[in-house]
Amino acid sequence: MSYYVYLLASERNGTLYVGMTNDLVRRVWEHKSNVVEGFTKRYRVHTLVWFESAEEPAAAILREKQIKKWSRRWKLDLIEQENPRWLDLYDSITA
Repeated sequence: MSYYVYLLASERNGTLYVGMTNDLVRRVWEHKSNVVEGFTKRYRVHTLVWFESAEEPAAAILREKQIKKWSRRWKLDLIEQENPRWLDLYDSITA
């Protein structure tokens, strides 16, 4: 089983959300569909702009906590390195 750390954005350089899951497709769908009350629904943070996988849940949890502590600039740089056009990566994980 894989575990994922991911970043969602409301728009380019917009509001960011960092999360972790063991089912990236399902979890991003939940964010996009506003199924769960909370931050991403309130602030319309629905675009998957970055993710990485880990084999162990502890590694994914640690990475999520590290990224949450990073400055906004570092998070933006992480996205820009892998996804400079800020494309929604959701379609690439559902294909």
